Amino acid sequence: MQRLFSLMCLALIATAFPASAQERLKVVASFSILGDFVRNVGGTSVSITTLVGADGDAHVYSPTPADAKKIADAKLIFVNGLGFEGWLPRLLKSAGSKVTVVTATAGIAPLKLGSDADPHAWQSVANAKIYVGNIRDALAAADPASAQGFRANAEAYLAKLDALDREAREAVAKIPQARRKVISTHGAFGYFAAAYGVEFIAPVGVSTESEPSARDIAGIITQIRTAKIPAVFLENVSDPRLIRRISAETGARIGGTLYSDSLTAEKGDAPTYIDMVRHNIKALTSALAN
Repeated sequence: MQRLFSLMCLALIATAFPASAQERLKVVASFSILGDFVRNVGGTSVSITTLVGADGDAHVYSPTPADAKKIADAKLIFVNGLGFEGWLPRLLKSAGSKVTVVTATAGIAPLKLGSDADPHAWQSVANAKIYVGNIRDALAAADPASAQGFRANAEAYLAKLDALDREAREAVAKIPQARRKVISTHGAFGYFAAAYGVEFIAPVGVSTESEPSARDIAGIITQIRTAKIPAVFLENVSDPRLIRRISAETGARIGGTLYSDSLTAEKGDAPTYIDMVRHNIKALTSALAN
């Protein structure tokens, strides 16, 4: 009888406290925005490591031996896909692991920039919801015992994303149609443009590795003057000198910093995806509404 009572007490203790870090499902996310999605869905049942952290640029990232170890220890690795993590195949090979690779953009119809897919699909909140669904399903398959919790977490987060999408549409609707044009550093906002009707022109291509030619820059300067584009924006992952030069030559004011490919640290302007989208909306409407 005493043994049965002891076992019952142990069972109660086990259910009363979340799993320890050792027992949690170990997963890796390739970059900070994706890591935030996984964190919201996984909750306390997941131990998550992010490879490209706050203010990091996944386009030009160089993996380390420590990254290979993180992957070797994980059950799942969540990646964006669409050519975003060009360094990933080499890293997976060096890890020598049988980790399951989950492409979070599965089911999203990619936009094209020339012959390349635009990988920045998270810039549309509707697409972010697809990321969340893919993450939920992959976590549930990997840890069926926690599947109900993953689904509940995903449902709660999807409701927040629905509200965020409405917020974005309402904010952009207040900007006069003729003023919905901006210059940003690289082509990271195509999905935002398609979803919300703001035109983005970028001197740098879809990757921050691209280098604009003098002809490209001259063309953009002419376009700003001709179309009377009111504002240019810096990005947290890009060198600000080019945008500052364009601003100085055209008189278009710098509307602030947009967050494109990375979140900030906890005390920054955009520590979560929802914070990032809200910050970008506020920066755009402040610069363009009047």
